[in-house]
Amino acid sequence: MDLKLSGRVALVNGASQGIGYGIARTLAEEGARVAVTARREPALSAAAEQIRKHTGAEVFPIQGDIRKADDCSRLVAETVRHFGGLQILVNNDGAPPLGSLLEFDDEAWRKAVEQNFMSVVRLVRAAAPHMRSAGGGSILNIAALSMLQPLPGFGLSVATWAGVMGFAKTASIELGRDGITINTICPGVIDTPRLTKVIEQSGAAMRAITADVPVGRIGAPEDVGALVALLVSPRGAYVTGATIQVDGGSLRSLR
Repeated sequence: MDLKLSGRVALVNGASQGIGYGIARTLAEEGARVAVTARREPALSAAAEQIRKHTGAEVFPIQGDIRKADDCSRLVAETVRHFGGLQILVNNDGAPPLGSLLEFDDEAWRKAVEQNFMSVVRLVRAAAPHMRSAGGGSILNIAALSMLQPLPGFGLSVATWAGVMGFAKTASIELGRDGITINTICPGVIDTPRLTKVIEQSGAAMRAITADVPVGRIGAPEDVGALVALLVSPRGAYVTGATIQVDGGSLRSLR
C-alpha cells in the first residue's frame, strides 16, 4: 500500500535512538523528508546518517532540548526554513525518573510537566500555523501504555501524559476543520534503552516481561513506526482524537 508520504516533511523529536529513531526511519522509508531532533548532538548525527544510508532519504538533524520553550520554537522554525514547510509532527522524548509518587518534590514535578506536557503544547502551537498554510497536517504524541494502565513508580509519566491525552482530544476538535489530525500512541513493552533502564531499576526479568505479553514477544521500535506512518498519512486522515495502544495485547481492559 502506498501511504502517499513521498515528499512530505516530518519533524520527529527524540530520534537519536529507540522509538523516535524507529519512527523517523519508517517515515523516511515511506518517502518523507525528515527533520530529526535530540538533546545529544553526536548520537543525533549518527542516527541521521544511519537513516540516510538505509533509506536514501533527505534527513536533517537539529540539536535541541524540547524541555526548553525557545528550543521548541526553534526546532519547528529550522525545519520549515530547511524544507520549506511542515506537514507531520511527532512528539516523542524519554520519560521522567521512576520513583514513589509522593516522594517527588515540586521541582521534579515541574521538570516532568516541562518534558512531557509543555513540550507538546509548545510544539503543536508552533507547528499548527505551518500545517494550516499547507492545507493540513498530522500530529502524533508518543506516550506509554502506563498512561492507560498505571504502574507503581511511573507516576510522573502517567500524570503528565494523561494531560497530553486531554490536550490532544481537545485539539482534535479545534483543529479538525483545518485538516489537522492529532492522535496519541501508547507503546507497551518496546525494545529500547528506556526498557533496559526500567528493568535495571525494577529488578524485573526480561523473561517474565515477555511472558506477560500475549503475542509472546516484546515490541520493536518499527512496530510503533508502522502505525505512526499510517496515522500521519492521507490514508489515516479520518482518525483523530484517538488514543491507541501498540502493546502486543498487554492492555487488560475493554477500553
